[in-house]
Amino acid sequence: MITVDQAKQIILDNITILDPQKIPLQDTLGHVLAADVYASVDIPAFRQSSMDGYAIKFESALKTYTLVGEMAAGTTQSIKIAHGETSRIFTGAPLPEGADTVVMQEKIHLLANQITVEDPKIAKGLNVREKGAEIKAGVLAMQVGSLLTPAAIGFLAGIGISAVEVFPMPKVTIVLTGNELQQPGKPLAFGQVYESNSYSLSAALKLEGIQHIEVLWVNDNLESLTETLQVALNQSDVVLLTGGVSVGDYDFVIAAAEKCGIAQKFHKIKQKPGKPLFFGTQNRKLVFGLPGNPSSVLSCYYNYVLPAIKALSNLPNSVAEVEAELETDYEKPTGLTHFLKGIYANGKAKPLNAQESFRLSSFAHSNCLIRLREDQQYFVAGEKITVMLLPDHCKTYKNY
Repeated sequence: MITVDQAKQIILDNITILDPQKIPLQDTLGHVLAADVYASVDIPAFRQSSMDGYAIKFESALKTYTLVGEMAAGTTQSIKIAHGETSRIFTGAPLPEGADTVVMQEKIHLLANQITVEDPKIAKGLNVREKGAEIKAGVLAMQVGSLLTPAAIGFLAGIGISAVEVFPMPKVTIVLTGNELQQPGKPLAFGQVYESNSYSLSAALKLEGIQHIEVLWVNDNLESLTETLQVALNQSDVVLLTGGVSVGDYDFVIAAAEKCGIAQKFHKIKQKPGKPLFFGTQNRKLVFGLPGNPSSVLSCYYNYVLPAIKALSNLPNSVAEVEAELETDYEKPTGLTHFLKGIYANGKAKPLNAQESFRLSSFAHSNCLIRLREDQQYFVAGEKITVMLLPDHCKTYKNY
């Protein structure tokens, strides 16, 4: 068996970032740019009013102007103003030819077709957005490696970009093994349990922006599992198998992986829960054999699968690690790193009850995993330990 840190390093060493793809801008949220983006035109493409008001050619001694026209946002016809003339203008509209200043509508007095400027701070160029004020043609707008946030997407749309090259999100297939599994909503026969791993894994993947998720069911049979695993490899960048990774008579994941030409990188980690975790590769595809117990599945997902998925898309890991004080004494055997479901708040972490690997109730109420060192048996309240903050958007972390 290898250590937790060794396993994480092996996974990272076997990751190749996915090839860039050009996709519509509206589909890029959460992606990372794979190529620099340059502006093709000046933005704004014309001198533009930033206020509702009156466009004038500024002359310091002139206070009264004759109203001769109107410029609304979206107009495609320009007008021209001469000395002593003004045009009504609205926010976003192009300035009339000859104008260089906009007077706010609150700063004038209108009588018939005459306006009198009543702004003691009026100056040439006031309330005008110059051509190219946002960005000029040919200038770098966003560089490769930039995260496409809502603001970034809006900025690119605002300079006329409709599609960009990004590092794509991986396609993921979840393969469920186990003759005992029953779908929720159906009656349980003797010896059956409700399948929950596909629900938790799919939800966790969707939370990270993964859109292509396939779920396949297979019986505990080597031939069937091998065929299903090959289907999953053909259609996915990442395959997650649940169950069948131990050494029982009905555990066929390791044998099926070998038949499919998957190169085993490790099997079994010095940790609890999730000791029998399997990791392998087929060319650039990643294969994780997760234990079947629901708590083990999620513990392994947050520790190993999620960082790998983010790395494939050139994104940072969304699981944050912080130092915290342990709220209670805790004892465990040495030899295994323990990951405890817990609550983190105000710089302290408290282990929850129901830590067994088959129990998901504590995970449902936790917002962190508490990592307890492999070589230590006794932990005392107040001791500094490492906490993994789970990336669930509904959770809050006080004072963090």
